[in-house]
Amino acid sequence: MNLLILAANGQISQLVEHRIFNEPQFKDVHLTLGLRNSSRLANLQKQARILEVDLANAQDVEQAVAGQDLVFVGVVDRTPNNVITKNVIAAMKKHHVPRVIFANILGLYNEVGGEFGRWNHERVLPGLQSAINSDQLLSDSGLQYTTLRLPWLNDRNEIKYTITTHNQPYNGVCASRQSIADVILQIVINPSLFVNESIGIADPDTQGENRPLY
Repeated sequence: MNLLILAANGQISQLVEHRIFNEPQFKDVHLTLGLRNSSRLANLQKQARILEVDLANAQDVEQAVAGQDLVFVGVVDRTPNNVITKNVIAAMKKHHVPRVIFANILGLYNEVGGEFGRWNHERVLPGLQSAINSDQLLSDSGLQYTTLRLPWLNDRNEIKYTITTHNQPYNGVCASRQSIADVILQIVINPSLFVNESIGIADPDTQGENRPLY
């Protein structure tokens, strides 16, 4: 499998990369890493193809997407006109790349209840419409997409999460970055998982908390 990670220097992206390089079940995954400043991952040049990619530049994105089987976009599209999402979709359609995983935020559908839901809505409101638009663009794209509605994140060294679909109440308020990386890698192993779905991910033990736990 040819896997492209865009925004490849992000914390979750780096966890995904580390596991792909070090776990035998990913030995047939060929990585291309796209990021704005490619020198930041120069130490990985022997293990992956490293490209300088500005996600707002359609030509950069198109060149990176060519020849891939699956694309993971590790950044939430907060651009006012959703240029990042549009560039990714256009490049994937042009090069007939079917499968995309796209980071997003919780609260796209008012699916987060209680005091935490109110607090979260207040915090994400400045970029909420762009996040909603990104999810809708993917839904309308005809691609096999998965939107990841990420919780508030921590750096705990644990993998513990539950997954909710777009029409279920969000379960939990936060999770480890390790857990999010694990969800992405489950899809890498089995790309038919969560096709055309927007999934919420969080540690169920944090359900009912009013604020994130770090």
